[in-house]
Amino acid sequence: MSYDLGKAVGYEEPDVPVAWNQRDLILYAIGIGAKKDDFALINELDKSWSPFPTYPVVLIFKRADQDLNDFKARIGGGTRAPGLPKFDPNRGVHATQSIQVIKPIPAVSGDGWKLKRKIVAISENKSGIVLESECILVDPQGEVYAKLYTSSFNLGAKALNKPFTKRIAGPPQPSTKIPRDRKPDYVVTDKTTPEQAITYRLSGDYNELHINPKIGQSAGFGGVILHGLSTYGFAARSIVSSLTPSTPSNLKFFSVRFTSPVKPGDSLETSIWVVGQVPKDQVDGEEDVLEVLFETKNVKTGKVCLGNGLAWVKKDGSASTDVKGKL
Repeated sequence: MSYDLGKAVGYEEPDVPVAWNQRDLILYAIGIGAKKDDFALINELDKSWSPFPTYPVVLIFKRADQDLNDFKARIGGGTRAPGLPKFDPNRGVHATQSIQVIKPIPAVSGDGWKLKRKIVAISENKSGIVLESECILVDPQGEVYAKLYTSSFNLGAKALNKPFTKRIAGPPQPSTKIPRDRKPDYVVTDKTTPEQAITYRLSGDYNELHINPKIGQSAGFGGVILHGLSTYGFAARSIVSSLTPSTPSNLKFFSVRFTSPVKPGDSLETSIWVVGQVPKDQVDGEEDVLEVLFETKNVKTGKVCLGNGLAWVKKDGSASTDVKGKL
């Protein structure tokens, strides 16, 4: 069978209804490692409490549900975009994830919110096919609250049997590389728990890989691995705790590439470099939004588990280091 990968780019998938409440937000915060004194994340009665800005990344899995879902049916179901071969869901890997926060989400969504989805890039190489999608979170009136990009690497998938790339959109990119000639401005070490995946999955990602050791062993991981998006949230918390601890909503953009697995119970070390300021035209005219580069290592293995880290943070003045002096 012949395929035309280019036809898939620009394909608009059906809108996905989504919903959440305060319980969902607090459960997510616990799933990304919030501690007992993180009142801005876990105590809805504290004046500092607000939804953690990366929460919308779970909605493509959770949707509007308040109960468990069938992960395989959710990910493997639906209409296939034109020009694509059928992908094996057991050989798909979450490759990258970003979120740009346009407006802070409310504590309770109510009805009528949805994700508008579109395929924006595709590439084929000798190892498989990478598919990238744009998801825009909108309220019942169509106002945009967040823009997300996610890519999946479909190992071994073939269509054209030659290199191919087509792209029409994508997330912001860093203006420079990590400055390896100087030490990080911040280093944050945090530890996941052996139960981390059990908690995080309740935010909507019920992939059995994260709870059944037999599946992880058969996939070559040696047992259960932690959701990449839980590790993603740990790193986001590290950025927030370093640069804007009293105002998590100052995190305006957060992007990573998933590079190696983490097991529940592993410790994570996030190294953070402040490299400049984001041009005002990229952040709706806001001033003093810092461009931050980072990477997260699995302390146990020594491997980078989150690479190509980029964040935009509006500094709130409560960080312990004079960041502006480093620019």
